[in-house]
Amino acid sequence: MKIVDSIKSNFNTMTWVLIPVAIAINVVIGQIVVLLKLPVYLDSIGTVLVGVLAGPWAGALTGALSNIIWGLAIDPNAFPWWPVAFFIGLVAGITAKLGLFKSWWKVIIAGFLIAVTAAIVSTPIAVYLYGGITASGSSFITAYLLQTGKGVFEAVFSTNFLVEPVDKITTSLLAFAIIQGLSRRFISRFPFPENVEIEEGSSRTQLLIAFAVAVILILIAIFVLVNLLS
Repeated sequence: MKIVDSIKSNFNTMTWVLIPVAIAINVVIGQIVVLLKLPVYLDSIGTVLVGVLAGPWAGALTGALSNIIWGLAIDPNAFPWWPVAFFIGLVAGITAKLGLFKSWWKVIIAGFLIAVTAAIVSTPIAVYLYGGITASGSSFITAYLLQTGKGVFEAVFSTNFLVEPVDKITTSLLAFAIIQGLSRRFISRFPFPENVEIEEGSSRTQLLIAFAVAVILILIAIFVLVNLLS
């Protein structure tokens, strides 16, 4: 019963309103990134957003549904990654409950923990379903590592631990920035507004810092990829 009650606590009217919006954010941004072949994913911003405000189970559901809908409606390659998205939402919600979404530097820690989880879950999928080379821009790094003589599992695992921290920290910072741009009254209507409580008057500063760090991380990732391809 405790598990059932825990799951139920994540879902109120605002949660159900936010989930489809979050799914749309994931799919639209994720598809743009795939088309541009960027070395990041950025397809979990909505998932983290829901996980932080509504709880881990709501975040997990959002992540799984995002990839299932994305895969069925637009890109079949997105479908097999739904377990990764599920755990991203789950860990995002857990780290938020631990207080890691109350300042930008703590969000970096949360993003790293989410990244480690995503790397562990995604590696077997990339290796056994795709042979290590997927549709994402990060596969350029995998291909480069394969050319250096690394095995496919080692190359994929290494790529994930290079790309995932940049991606998930960036994703978490962007979700955090969005939350800081919302009114306290609006946030209070979600199941866990206490997950993002910060000092009065510092929301704008936190938003700007989080956004700036996220942009810098994306630029670094693009710079690294360009240098690998040159």
